[in-house]
Amino acid sequence: MSVTVQVSGGDSGGGVELVGVAARLVAKDATLWGPAAEELAAERLGWLDLPESSQALLPQLHELRERLHVAGLDRVVLAGMGGSSLAPEVITRTAGVDLTILDSTDPHQVGAALSDRIGATVLVVASKSGSTVETDSHRRAFEQAFRDAGLTDAELASRIVVVTDPGSPLHEEAMAAGYEVVLADPDVGGRYSALSAFGITPSYLAGADVERLLADARVLAVDLGTDDNPGMVLGAALGGQAAAGRDKLVLADAGSGIVGFGEWAEQLVAESTGKEGKGILPVVVESTDAAGFVDAGPDAHRVVLGAGRPGLDATAVHGSLGSQLLLWEYATAVAGIVLGINPFDQPNVAESKENTQKILDEAGDGPLPEGEPALVDGAVEVHGDLEVLGSPTDLTGVLRGVSALVPPSGYLAVMAYLDRGGDGAAAGVRQRLARAAGDRPVTFGWAPRFLHSTGQFHKGGPPVGVFLQVTGAVVSDVDVPGRPFTFGRLEMAQALGDQRALSGRGRPVVRLHLTDRGEGVRQLLDAASAAGSAA
Repeated sequence: MSVTVQVSGGDSGGGVELVGVAARLVAKDATLWGPAAEELAAERLGWLDLPESSQALLPQLHELRERLHVAGLDRVVLAGMGGSSLAPEVITRTAGVDLTILDSTDPHQVGAALSDRIGATVLVVASKSGSTVETDSHRRAFEQAFRDAGLTDAELASRIVVVTDPGSPLHEEAMAAGYEVVLADPDVGGRYSALSAFGITPSYLAGADVERLLADARVLAVDLGTDDNPGMVLGAALGGQAAAGRDKLVLADAGSGIVGFGEWAEQLVAESTGKEGKGILPVVVESTDAAGFVDAGPDAHRVVLGAGRPGLDATAVHGSLGSQLLLWEYATAVAGIVLGINPFDQPNVAESKENTQKILDEAGDGPLPEGEPALVDGAVEVHGDLEVLGSPTDLTGVLRGVSALVPPSGYLAVMAYLDRGGDGAAAGVRQRLARAAGDRPVTFGWAPRFLHSTGQFHKGGPPVGVFLQVTGAVVSDVDVPGRPFTFGRLEMAQALGDQRALSGRGRPVVRLHLTDRGEGVRQLLDAASAAGSAA
């Protein structure tokens, strides 16, 4: 067997009868999640076939990669959001091959992608719906960059590969433009698409061993019909622990050899389970020694990727990447059965998207409704209700106040609308704030990509979250050709739109705006450290 799961303590199955479920799941029994979920589930179980069916894509991908190699196009850029970008990122980082991930509307990050070796670039545009605003904007920007580099329409067409569902608006546009199209299985949802065309197309073009990935998944797939298979064991543990009140899934790597798996698993589990006021909140931590792992609270279920270590009270999941991708998709579907929720819908994701468009429409050519800061400390403006935070007078006090708002069963979510490359140090705030929050978990997400994943949990999951947005001043904006907004304007509208969605549900939201990104990030880290040391 290609993967093993060793469960550490706690409930398994949450009192739900799971005998025979494995056989029904591999048979694609859409009734497993109840009558309300049956219609959608019947259209979302194609991921069970992907280890086998995705092999049919390999001849097309091989021919395409050879053609690109002959043309000297050796830089692959992926424009995609959520599951369309997170799976290829894990696959290529683990394989040690270069893939530029563009899953941000931050103009600094977009500008960096546009300015790097445009003459050697092929763009993979990945969108299931074909109407994702971020991905559409990326495509428009690269089309313009290719034209600015002197490419003819025919040359431009040879530089763009589209991955989408059959019949989507993007499929029709790509065919009309003469772009290479790789069609995905329409019976696979975005977050279950790791082994589909969305996961393997950019990974294969970048040089990852996709054949091995699929082969490892097929080894596990053979056993998925048995009641004691690893996917059933993990799914019962995830669902059972959550049903018993341990609904914080604290994920750490313990020598798995897989790079960045936690972020992929985070979007899968959070978006699949976070709805109807319940769900499993993944908390990705830096290591088994990081703040928020060993000292996690009583509502935590610790899981390590790798063999674990003696004496560590954690469920250990060990196996190759291909098998792990399929394992976690299967386990998440099983956890949905235990929790009594539909793991294939995302009823609250569209709200922030709609709010973003409303804000852009309402503002027209005028300024966005950012409001005036309640407090300014150096390079950081604070937007929020200071009285609720204890009337702080500086940034350290603000962060202490935000941490103190988190209820005993709650969590603090940090959402960074920044450049993941140039502002990457901002991620260090998670561990610093975890010390300030005590045994209440702290998550960190790069925006706006989290809107396509954990954003569902934030709005549809248990109403116990406290939210800290971080936005930054734009030094060099980038136009979105053919659209009445820039990337910088779109990014800020997305932050304000999500703030509106969260506030409308009574969730506490504080926004920190960095008027100088470099100095602001340094200030934020220092203040978080000070808040943690005083806790």
